[in-house]
Amino acid sequence: MKRAHLRILAPLGRAGGPPFRPAVTVQKRVASSQSWRNGNAPLRNFVPVATLAAFAIVTTTSCFYRKDIQAEALAEEAPRKIRMSEVRKHSRRSDTRWVVRDAKVYDITDWIPNHPGGEVILRAVGGVIDQYWDIFSIHKKQEVYDILEQYYIGDVDPRDLVDGHVPQDDVEDPFEEDPPRDKSLKVHSAKPCNAETPVDALDKFITPSEKFYVRNHLWAPRLDEKSHRFTVELPDGEEKEYSLEDLKKFRQVDVTTTLQCSGNRRKHMTEGSRYANGLQWGIGAMSTAQFTGVRLQDVLADAGFHAEDAENDDVKHVQFQGAEAYGSSIPIDKALSRHGDVLLVHKMNGKPLGQDHGFPLRVLVPGHVAARSVKWLKRITLSEEESQSQWQQRDYKCFGPNQSGADVDWSTAPAIQETPVQSAIVSLKDLPKGDRLRQVYGLEEDAIEVKGYAFAGGGREIVRVDVSPDDGRSWTQAELLPDNAVGSKRWAWTQWRLVLPRRLAGRSFVVKAVDEGYNIQPEYYDPHYNFRGNLTSGWHRVPYTNRDYF
Repeated sequence: MKRAHLRILAPLGRAGGPPFRPAVTVQKRVASSQSWRNGNAPLRNFVPVATLAAFAIVTTTSCFYRKDIQAEALAEEAPRKIRMSEVRKHSRRSDTRWVVRDAKVYDITDWIPNHPGGEVILRAVGGVIDQYWDIFSIHKKQEVYDILEQYYIGDVDPRDLVDGHVPQDDVEDPFEEDPPRDKSLKVHSAKPCNAETPVDALDKFITPSEKFYVRNHLWAPRLDEKSHRFTVELPDGEEKEYSLEDLKKFRQVDVTTTLQCSGNRRKHMTEGSRYANGLQWGIGAMSTAQFTGVRLQDVLADAGFHAEDAENDDVKHVQFQGAEAYGSSIPIDKALSRHGDVLLVHKMNGKPLGQDHGFPLRVLVPGHVAARSVKWLKRITLSEEESQSQWQQRDYKCFGPNQSGADVDWSTAPAIQETPVQSAIVSLKDLPKGDRLRQVYGLEEDAIEVKGYAFAGGGREIVRVDVSPDDGRSWTQAELLPDNAVGSKRWAWTQWRLVLPRRLAGRSFVVKAVDEGYNIQPEYYDPHYNFRGNLTSGWHRVPYTNRDYF
């Protein structure tokens, strides 16, 4: 009988000895024997026969093997002890990258390509991640902890602990130079800053710059306007560098654009279907401004790439990279279209861009999800392939309602570009007696004013907004308010208003919009549910009696 088999049975050798190992452990030990993998009798046949033989042997060997089995069991069950000197070897220069959290060691090599923050996580590899998560506080939630636990490989050796913790060096906080923000913004995370436009600013066609929603994936770099440069890389590898002063020679263009985060109204998908991963944005992850800049097409032509070159070239995408490491791309057709209005912008509402919004230079891709309008522009690359960044390849995609992040092939879904038709109610207000609007609409009885926005990607105009005062049982059409938007297409949202008698109000008001292609919003969230909660566009319902909803 093999020694491995004797070790399984040795604990039976003497009364009062260690208890018999569980069956799952027995199977594990036997499965590790090469002879058993090669077709010997299964364990259930082996144990009864082998026990007789074992008892003849263990009477003289049980003491010898008992200590051996106890040591072996301890080795199997006790976590691996890892010195910090070994952890430090697995830094960003190593083929395998380790981090420490709460005195536990994790090999995150396989996770780094999936990290939503891209390679920023490399700042922490080879050391303790806790201090970085104190800075990037968005990580402090259970779903992140659960992901990390999948990569657990052992514990820090007690010899390297002080009071049960790994000593930490001070690290530079990249958020220290973030700008001050308007206190009315609805903050979802502070580091990085992600904050909604306050609801009282959503009923204005142009959003005040200080109330424009903030969507930062990382920190907001503080750049110098005079020294800042960006580079254009042509298909043959040739590069040309530009300063902001250089851009003054190009024709300046104004475009009124609504920028919308792909996660806008994710909160409603969570409430109306089931939990969707990500920041639980309400209706304020979109805003509108008038941007000023130069056409990307003109800059590319100056660098040596003309629109007609695209017909005979392998270039299919234009990639953009920001100074803080964010990257994204758009199709070449959009970039070169005279009616696409893709700009490199330096002004917002007539003033230089704010730090949170890309100062001194950002890309503006009207009609597309805001994730393509890269801020703090550092590099433009003409390429046959899309950007390979996390934000292009994984973060901004949609999958079926039955799929989860654990079982999808991310390469099978296209990156989000244009956005679907969208609308929301931003205010419900009782009109008192004598209110001017009651007179305008010829209402002498108590009335309600309902206001909101509607928007469709791709430059498609909103042609109708339907509002129901009784949760969808009856409908009426809202007034589409005039504005002074400029651009080759309809890149801006449409503000709307409805005034109706109060007696018509039921439990909830509902809105849905229709664009010029007669695209409409789905009633419910289940059919277009996706685990990332992107492109939420179900009917927006607002309870009439709950004014705290907003």
